Amino acid sequence: MRKTRATLAVPAASALLLAAPLLTACGNDAHPGAAAVVDGDRITVSQLQAQVNDVRDAQRESPKAEQLVANSGGLSQNTLIRMIQFRVIERAAQDNGVRVTRRDVRQCRQAVEARGGGDVLRALQTGQTTTCVPAGEAQSDGAAALRDFYLEQGIAPSRIDDALRMELLRNRLVAKLGVAKVNEVFARTSKELAIDVNPRYGKWDDKRGTAVLTKEAWLRTSGDASERA
Repeated sequence: MRKTRATLAVPAASALLLAAPLLTACGNDAHPGAAAVVDGDRITVSQLQAQVNDVRDAQRESPKAEQLVANSGGLSQNTLIRMIQFRVIERAAQDNGVRVTRRDVRQCRQAVEARGGGDVLRALQTGQTTTCVPAGEAQSDGAAALRDFYLEQGIAPSRIDDALRMELLRNRLVAKLGVAKVNEVFARTSKELAIDVNPRYGKWDDKRGTAVLTKEAWLRTSGDASERA
């Protein structure tokens, strides 16, 4: 199994990549007890650890437990990155009149589960669709496939709806504004939220929204597809 990282990757020209932002060993300790502060709102270390524990508990219950745990090193850092990224996307969507309802998320999950997980998720993550249409009753193997898909990315089963919501929001933003514009929107929104990360986890890069090792931007262009790890 390929080692996963804290991304919700959407390759090709039409989609947003939730890449792990630049994290380094610098920063300040202006907010003791916080893993990060986003727009003045604290993400506490205990909140972060609770999500990490949810993932680890689910991984250990999986038949693939050994592989899942071995391939999710840096889970605390990656989970924090994702928590911050979700807030950036949520705010960007709100500012640009893009919304996703609970019904949208419910329909999307039903569609993914009914089709066995793979096809709908691939279409959603590559920007081929900005919505999901149910296709019959959910199947037990489809639900398991969806669970495994996100668990391999370090997302607990209890957070699947949140992940699907972000998939839909980012794709709808791209559909409305275009790739280049959304890239600018995410960088600007990130800066406006004044994100401050505890130096234990690194330092946020507003401008690039990128991971140090993978050098993946918030949004891919078609020319970037060949560079995907």
